Amino acid sequence: MRRLLLLGLCCLLAPRLSWQQLPRPCASVEALTSKECCPVWSGDGSTCGANSGRGFCQNVVVSDLPNGPQYPHQNVDDRERWPLVFFNRTCQCAGNYMGFDCGDCKFGFFGANCAERRESVRRNILQLSVPERQRFISYLNLAKTTISPDYVIITGTHEQMENGTRPMFADASVYDLFVWMHYYVSRDTLLGGPGNVWENIDFAHEAAAFLPWHRVYLLLWEHQIRKVTGDFNFTIPYWDWRDARDCQVCTDELMGARSPLNPNLISPASVFSSWKVICTQPETYNDRELLCNGTGEGPLLRNPGNHDPSRVRRLPTSADVEAVLSLTDYETGSLDRSANLSFRNALEGFASPETGQVVSGQSTMHNSLHVFMNGSMSSVQGSANDPIFLLHHAFIDSIFEQWLRRHQPPRTLYPTANAPIGHNDGYYMVPFFPLYRNGDYFLSTKALGYEYAYLLDPSQRFVQEFLTPYLQQAQEIWAWLLGAGLVGAFVTAVLATAVALVCRRRQRRKKMPSSFGERQPLLHSSEEEGSSSYQTTL
Repeated sequence: MRRLLLLGLCCLLAPRLSWQQLPRPCASVEALTSKECCPVWSGDGSTCGANSGRGFCQNVVVSDLPNGPQYPHQNVDDRERWPLVFFNRTCQCAGNYMGFDCGDCKFGFFGANCAERRESVRRNILQLSVPERQRFISYLNLAKTTISPDYVIITGTHEQMENGTRPMFADASVYDLFVWMHYYVSRDTLLGGPGNVWENIDFAHEAAAFLPWHRVYLLLWEHQIRKVTGDFNFTIPYWDWRDARDCQVCTDELMGARSPLNPNLISPASVFSSWKVICTQPETYNDRELLCNGTGEGPLLRNPGNHDPSRVRRLPTSADVEAVLSLTDYETGSLDRSANLSFRNALEGFASPETGQVVSGQSTMHNSLHVFMNGSMSSVQGSANDPIFLLHHAFIDSIFEQWLRRHQPPRTLYPTANAPIGHNDGYYMVPFFPLYRNGDYFLSTKALGYEYAYLLDPSQRFVQEFLTPYLQQAQEIWAWLLGAGLVGAFVTAVLATAVALVCRRRQRRKKMPSSFGERQPLLHSSEEEGSSSYQTTL
């Protein structure tokens, strides 16, 4: 209860405090016109924490290897050769340090000097204890109501900003920041003129970077929640949807049940019924030649199961997952959504899990869950508005991890050239800042400091899935248990003392002689009076 009260207090204070704690130094005319984003680390007052050996301000070097033919344009989209349109000098962090000012630790490292190596375990949300579920929901809502202390969102193109002299940025909550990121990475290219766009472009979907990009996305989201809440043991839970017949997490205790008043809305009993979505109107943005500015656009929508059955026949099964895992090639052919026998393309949901061949007009595996939810989650650009997105992608990431462990592919198996724009090995992930290369995250979660409970060996799995929840519950209520124990001991002592005193008094009365010299009981034994039984009872 005390933690929930503190979280509530944080919700009220966070927007006021965030500007004082972490200003956004690179969203300024000076930074944009100089193309340099090398903030001062507050820990030692030096640029990129250089005085502490954390990092240095250096030139950004991007890959010049060719992209695939899917995007024929050049120098019309700010995301080309990311992040050079905005910055060509950034902090390059050393050792275990990370962050746009090198003030954070790399994934899997903790402590003031980032020297503590620790493995976090993501667990099945259906196996969390009630307090753990409540804490997760409260963290989500805190992220939705807390202005991001680290970042602002871009609301205009670099050209509309007049090459940086007229900055166009807006505040966003921690949660909405990540919704906007997912929108920005998948938005259409504005070619000039109302509705004149190039749609066949996506820097995080339909090609090789789909799995590494979403892996980093979840790690960054996890990292931000830890910073906002101060709970550095937090991990994103996953929803194991294999063989599910309905939305198992669509309850008011978890991600919100269906509203009895409108099947497209969330139940009023759920906190998510009050959430407002952003970045869900791509056609409007394209017509107006604008970017999503983070303004609320209506309630969160979800109507699971009432989708087009011809597109999604059923949710994926255990057999589907196993069939996809058996595919040995990460990418094949054109390296995009038309690739056959590609593990990535089959898992993303453009190919049949049984055959590995591309299927038109159907959505499988990852895509099928998005369609099945039949609401905000069913549109690529706005899908992250629904918090089920996190649970779903955590499980997709775990399947990716299974494939990496089973096949142990070398990094050379990841495409270095000719993938769709944004998907080559050396391409920096859009729009993450600091910078992360696609190929650097084509590796096991073990190297990134996290694990999935159901992938642990049986003994570790028992500890994580069964023993740990009970121990954590006991930790939550240990003070109450201790208090109850002390009170119980005190009451027992009082009762024991009282009984002892009564016994002593009775013994004394038996030994004391009668003042009238009577040697026999007042009631004599007599069958007529029945006094014998009475005396015995007395």
